[in-house]
Amino acid sequence: MDIHIARMTQKYAVEALCWKYEKPYDFYNNVLTTSAIVELLGGSYYAIVDPSYKLIGFFCTGRSAKIPAGERNAAYIEDCVDLGLGMNPVLTGKGHGDQFLKRILHFIELEYKGKPIRLTVASFNKRAIRLYEKNNFIKEHQFQYKGMEFITMRRNGTII
Repeated sequence: MDIHIARMTQKYAVEALCWKYEKPYDFYNNVLTTSAIVELLGGSYYAIVDPSYKLIGFFCTGRSAKIPAGERNAAYIEDCVDLGLGMNPVLTGKGHGDQFLKRILHFIELEYKGKPIRLTVASFNKRAIRLYEKNNFIKEHQFQYKGMEFITMRRNGTII
């Protein structure tokens, strides 16, 4: 899968917000609203596209990648690049995750040389956790938000 990072556009934002995941991943479904589109166009989101500019997924960095309850539970004290990501549901579970994640990590490591990368994942998402562990992320903190358990995972070093 040949993938590239592109600027988030309104077209990509609307498409990503309309994705529908199967249970139990439907937790990641979004609602298409003006404020959701504005969030994705706010500068911290990027589109992941194939050579014909078809949307494969997206990622964000910074505050947009954090869960509010993690702030209240001291999960984000260390100085890290926070990463959030999502892949088109028609591509999930088909072996594309490793290449997808590695492309994002490469971009972040070029932008934030030497800074650790942290992500937050719902603890039920064993498939994502395995992928993150395979890419040298280590579990750090656990916290609850809206009845769901989340885990922060941190990665030191580079793959460049």
